[in-house]
Amino acid sequence: METPSEQKIVVTGGAGFIGSQIAESFIPENDVVVVDTLFSGSAQNIPAEATFIQADVRNKEALEAAATDADIIFHEAALVSVTASVDDPETSHAINVNGTINVLEAARQHDTRVVLASSAAIYGPPNTVPITEDHPKQPGSPYGLDKLALDQYAQIYNKLYGLETVPLRYFNVYGPGQTGGEYAGVITVFIEQALSGDDITVHGDGEQTRDFVFIDDIVEANRRGSITDSVGEPFNIGTGDSITIRELAELIRTVTDSDSDIVHTDGRSADIKHSQADISKSTEQLEYEPTTSIQDGIEQTVEWYMSQQISQ
Repeated sequence: METPSEQKIVVTGGAGFIGSQIAESFIPENDVVVVDTLFSGSAQNIPAEATFIQADVRNKEALEAAATDADIIFHEAALVSVTASVDDPETSHAINVNGTINVLEAARQHDTRVVLASSAAIYGPPNTVPITEDHPKQPGSPYGLDKLALDQYAQIYNKLYGLETVPLRYFNVYGPGQTGGEYAGVITVFIEQALSGDDITVHGDGEQTRDFVFIDDIVEANRRGSITDSVGEPFNIGTGDSITIRELAELIRTVTDSDSDIVHTDGRSADIKHSQADISKSTEQLEYEPTTSIQDGIEQTVEWYMSQQISQ
C-alpha cells in the first residue's frame, strides 16, 4: 500500500488510545503534530518525535495554526462517553460537534484532507445485522447523535466545499494501550477483573453480540482513509464477525488462566442486543482487510496488561 511520506500530519486527540497509535504509525516518515487537551489522554502516549500542541478542539485559533501546511488531519478528539453525554449533553455537543466543525473549517482554509472517527453508535439498535452503511440511523444517546452530526458534517463539507473527508464508523475498538476507568470498554473491564481474580461480571444473559476490532486494524483503516479516492462517504470499520459477551468472558478467563467466576448481573435497559459490521464497502473501496482475530487480539491485549502490572 502506498503510504504518506514527507507530509505534515495532524492528529487531534493524539494523546488518546487510538489517536496516539495513528500518530505513531506515521513516524518517522512524516512531520506529525498532536493536538490534545490531556483531559483523558496521556502525555506519555504522544510519540517523542511528534510536535505537541496542548489545546482543545473548541479552540479555533489553535486548530487553524495546527492545520497550516497540513496534508492530512486525523480527527480523533472527542468526549467518548455515553454516560457523560447523557449527564451533560451541552458539553458533549460542544466538544464532539462544534469541535468537529472547527476541525473541518480549519481544514477548509488549508485544503487539508480529514479522516474522522465516527461510530457505530449512530445506528442505535439495528433492525438487521450485519449493519450496512445505509442502515437507518437511530442513536440512543447524545453521544450517538453527536457522532451522527460529525458523520453528516463530513459528508456535507465534501459536497458543498469539495473538502476531502473520510468518516470511519468504528465498531468496538480494543487492544494494547486501552486503559481502564469509568468509561473503559468491556474487554478492558473483563481483563482487569480476570487478572485480579475478581468475578467477571456479565450484564444480562450474555447473549449480546458485538463486533470487536483490534487497534492495529483501526490504524490501518485510517491509513487507507488517508489515500483513498473514495472521499465524502462513510465506511464501517469492524471485522464483519461478532462474539457473544459470554463467549468473550470465557475467552478472557482462558487466556489469563484466571480462576475468576463468570457472574451474570441485571441486564441494562438501553443495551443493544446485537451489533456486527458489514465491511464489504470498506473492503472494496478502501481495500481494508482486518487481520487480527479476536483470539490473537485478546492474547496481545492481555500480554500488554500483564507487562503493565510488572512494570508498576
